[in-house]
Amino acid sequence: MHRLLAIFALALCSIGQAAGATGSIDSFIAREMAQSGAPGIAYAVVENGEIAKIGTRGVEDRDTGKKVTGDTQFLIGSLSKSFTALAIMQLVEAGKVELDAPISRYLGSFADGPAQSITIRQLLSHTSGYSTLQGNYSHQDRSNAPDELARQVERDAAEAPAYPAESRYEYSNRNYQILGRLVEVASGQDFASYVSANILRPIGMDHSFVSDGAVHPEMATGYAPWFTGKRAISPNQTHRSVAPQGGIVSTARDIARYMQVMMNGEDDVLSAAGKAQMMQPANAAAPNYGFGWVVDPGDGSVGHSGTSPGYETLANMIPAEQKAVVVLLNSGSGTGFGENAALQNGITALALGLDQNGEPSRWQQKALFVSLVLIPLLFLASMAWAWRKRAELRAKAKSGPFGLFSLWFPLVPTLAMVWIVFGLVPGLFGVSMNTLRQFQPDLVLALVACAATGLLWAVFRLALAYIGKRRSA
Repeated sequence: MHRLLAIFALALCSIGQAAGATGSIDSFIAREMAQSGAPGIAYAVVENGEIAKIGTRGVEDRDTGKKVTGDTQFLIGSLSKSFTALAIMQLVEAGKVELDAPISRYLGSFADGPAQSITIRQLLSHTSGYSTLQGNYSHQDRSNAPDELARQVERDAAEAPAYPAESRYEYSNRNYQILGRLVEVASGQDFASYVSANILRPIGMDHSFVSDGAVHPEMATGYAPWFTGKRAISPNQTHRSVAPQGGIVSTARDIARYMQVMMNGEDDVLSAAGKAQMMQPANAAAPNYGFGWVVDPGDGSVGHSGTSPGYETLANMIPAEQKAVVVLLNSGSGTGFGENAALQNGITALALGLDQNGEPSRWQQKALFVSLVLIPLLFLASMAWAWRKRAELRAKAKSGPFGLFSLWFPLVPTLAMVWIVFGLVPGLFGVSMNTLRQFQPDLVLALVACAATGLLWAVFRLALAYIGKRRSA
């Protein structure tokens, strides 16, 4: 699985210039979509600054069978960050925010806190020092109260960043959550109202909205990976507190319009110079990130991905050539099985006229997942074997040091397995176990089952040895 709530590497990083026909996209999807297992897909292609193609396949919801259209609404995940960055830049041009001012100038909760000197530019570029793990922690205690974003950011202000500012680039949702609150304070409007009035409506994104805490049955239903298949996530709940970093709901057609505006070189929702600044490296610590966009100064490509429970998004632009593509899926990726990267990257390569080298083999990830499913069964079988051999276990309890070592040692690696599952694995993904469960419920279930059955097996052996020993005495 890709690192959650972190960005994909741009598909362009591994592909070079070559001839590619957009007309082959639909046939590519027909071949590859079964491997992904995604219920539905929508994509849009921009050529010469105009929307050249909108394509769809599959369904919004498997139960209803409703077909995906160019106006089907998907949660776009972290692509939402570019909208938050655009809102900040509008406020900069309006003289209400300064890029190099500390956040404490605008948000009083930061005034005496450990993050008081972090600047707006550092938040925009993920060089504030906040870690990926800090950015994903907010998923655990969010609510949908109208002031939830403000209350969440107040809690954020009390926590020190993991690293000194501009000492490194580390993608963190915390940065954009804080920026979302800044939009509210600087504009005097709640985040959803500001973005709707100043970005979505002026661009003509009439089928898009900002997460408002309500259930939206009109959205495409999201599907999470579930043991080589996909399981619906219901209902289509939106969350206010994550709106600035990942909570905009949009369509393939609307995102295409948005990318048209970002590439048009005109003064409209933002000045042409402001747009260009957003799509350039923000500082030395972030050579491949601008303001809400992943950038590649080498080939001029700009893009962002989005990963939310049950949804994945990939958008890429080449502004100098007025080319762009967005791919929306109502499906999360599994581990080895049911992954979406090949489908998204293939469409991107074909749409932008680039070479498609294909994806690397995922057999190692598949083997890992299968192993995690089989290990609990092995432990259960070992418990049955221990029951059959309980007399030998009781004999070990009465024997010397070697017998006692063989009896007690399995407790050590099984306790280590518990630590790995509940301590190490979430840290590697940069999320809590609860957040990881939202994205990959099958993986978490398999991991927990491994830890639980392993520890149960080790304790069961000891119980057989010592309880039986007492009774026989």
